[in-house]
Amino acid sequence: MYQSLLREQLELLKSSNQYRTFTTLSRICGQYPMAKLADDRQGPVVVWCSNDYLGMSQHPAVCQAMHLALDAYGAGSGGSRNIGGSHELYARLENSLADWHGKEAALVFPTGFGSNDATLQCLLRQIPDCVVVSDALNHASIVNGIRATPNERKVFGHNDVEHLERILSSYPLGQPKLVVFESIYSMDGDIAPIAQIVELAKRYNALTYLDEVHAVGMYGPRGAGVAAQLGLAGQVDIIQGTMAKAIGVIGGYIASSHVIVDAVRSFATGFIFTTSLPPAITAGCLASVEHLKASEAERSRLHAGTALLRERLAQYDIPVMPCSHTHVLPVLVGEAERCKAAAQRLLHTHGVYLQPINYPSVPIGTERFRVNATPNHSRVQIEHLAIALRETFEHFAIPLASAAFATEVA
Repeated sequence: MYQSLLREQLELLKSSNQYRTFTTLSRICGQYPMAKLADDRQGPVVVWCSNDYLGMSQHPAVCQAMHLALDAYGAGSGGSRNIGGSHELYARLENSLADWHGKEAALVFPTGFGSNDATLQCLLRQIPDCVVVSDALNHASIVNGIRATPNERKVFGHNDVEHLERILSSYPLGQPKLVVFESIYSMDGDIAPIAQIVELAKRYNALTYLDEVHAVGMYGPRGAGVAAQLGLAGQVDIIQGTMAKAIGVIGGYIASSHVIVDAVRSFATGFIFTTSLPPAITAGCLASVEHLKASEAERSRLHAGTALLRERLAQYDIPVMPCSHTHVLPVLVGEAERCKAAAQRLLHTHGVYLQPINYPSVPIGTERFRVNATPNHSRVQIEHLAIALRETFEHFAIPLASAAFATEVA
């Protein structure tokens, strides 16, 4: 019976084009963004949708730090920090992250999903009668953490500060409130009105929780994120980040005051009862963060590559959604089946890897490719991508920008 019930659910997923399939590819160390497919009859393909935004996963300083830590400390951490002990590398990484964001303290988790999920659950359970107010497009990890608690919750329209104010003003000033939002939204590539949200939160006595996972490393002084770029990091109560994207390894963290960080460390079950990051991973994260604090080279090449990619895609009439103002370029396809078919053609005809993004990750009718250049993509590869996308769009009669956005405006 149970197998049949689950099989029915899987068939429903497949029939609605929501079933996820994985492309097996192995990245080639030292040749990023190149990767090999499982079927090695085809030559290497170019990866255009990795979250390894700065190529730091293959940076010599990161790899060397991981090799040295592996030789010195072995593979695993031995358990949670409470049981297995808290390695000195954790303290060094947390101090480095706190310094990065100008906060008193930081706390490291095994994943970015876990840092959102565990922290939000903890805060909402430990602050009596706290109302949580969340942006409509917040990541699944944020939604998961919020839904796991019985707290009253409200959702404000994406980046809609007027809606946010209506919600906040409907509660007494003394009622605890937590406003949760992101700086850069990964599916649209847009930026939150951080200054307005922070001002509203302060006016209505609310804590602010800002997810900077798609910004750290790439924006702001020393790569500390969009809030730092705007000079607002000091006014945000809790900054959450990841070490799995621009930092190039894995792990999540929060940075905040001593009291808030200590409360999460002491009460968050998702932190207390989970195995800590292996020492080699922690060492790699630390090396990457310290490098990105000091180096502008990767950021400069990323933004130059993004500008060139935007220019080439516009030249070939590829429909980059106008909501994007960052390194994330959403290319509109608009139909799930064609999106999947186009991805297969790009891969096997053009040697371009792009993962189709369908519902529920994005609304039905806005299916897309999520494209981003890195410092490692060459001008030749950027040109090739634009040509490949144009040929693929024509092959499947996918509307080009001049048609797609003209219809949208009309």
